[in-house]
Amino acid sequence: MDIDRQSGMLALNSVHRGTGTGFTMKKPDLRDPPENPKGGKTFIVDGTHPADFSLPSAALKEAGEDDLVFVRPGIYEDKIFIADHPIQLTGAGRDDVEIFYRRGSPLNLQKVPEGQVRGITFRYVGSDPYSAMNLLDTTCHVSACRARDGIQSGILVYGPDSRATLRDNEVCGNRESGIFIFAGARPYIRENLCVGNHHFGIAVRDAETRPDLIRNICRNNMLSGILLFYFAEAMLLENQCRDNAQWGMVLTPDCKITPPLDELQHSNALSENPQGALHETHEPLRAIGR
Repeated sequence: MDIDRQSGMLALNSVHRGTGTGFTMKKPDLRDPPENPKGGKTFIVDGTHPADFSLPSAALKEAGEDDLVFVRPGIYEDKIFIADHPIQLTGAGRDDVEIFYRRGSPLNLQKVPEGQVRGITFRYVGSDPYSAMNLLDTTCHVSACRARDGIQSGILVYGPDSRATLRDNEVCGNRESGIFIFAGARPYIRENLCVGNHHFGIAVRDAETRPDLIRNICRNNMLSGILLFYFAEAMLLENQCRDNAQWGMVLTPDCKITPPLDELQHSNALSENPQGALHETHEPLRAIGR
């Protein structure tokens, strides 16, 4: 064995003994933007760096359809409003990036045809009836975000052309429900954590409203885990509703669900709630005087 090869082997063995894996992994820098999947420009938001944008809304105004806006760690007071335009907005992580607003929802998307919002906490800190996220007739992906402290609900998804995908979000501490789906929306809601909301974890209302609810966890909400009412429809598979103050799931008799009612508890975990797993009633909002 030559000296260079022997030195390399010794170095590798030293790393192996020191880490137990044979390799050292460099911890990712939260300030480094991800690759832009569309190949356009990347705009950096950093409130501490004068050369970058100070607010996400300012960067989004300059961004084209193929451009990515990346938000570095920090707390930003801002209102994001996008209409009739794709969006690519990525934060360094929901534990490291917070966007809050006092006079309305910090995230408002109307008729957004495509795109993604990822890795950001959206927080409403006012006293008027607004949500943390407001999605009207929108078809983008919202993932790995957090929606908190909304007065209406954490996330509103509504409108007959709403096909948004919500995945791996945390929706917590909102004054009404966590995720409220209504007015004909048909979103894909998967693997979200809806915890500690004052009403329901997920609420679905109105005829022609048809979400797919898959593998969501609704726990420790002050009413029930999931509510379907006033002719709503839904597919419900592998959701977990536990430790809520009332039932696992509540629905009105006019709702249509898949699987049917007699099979629902086999396809979803609705036990471990003090008043029971499932409750069918004509007065689903009686507990809050509505």
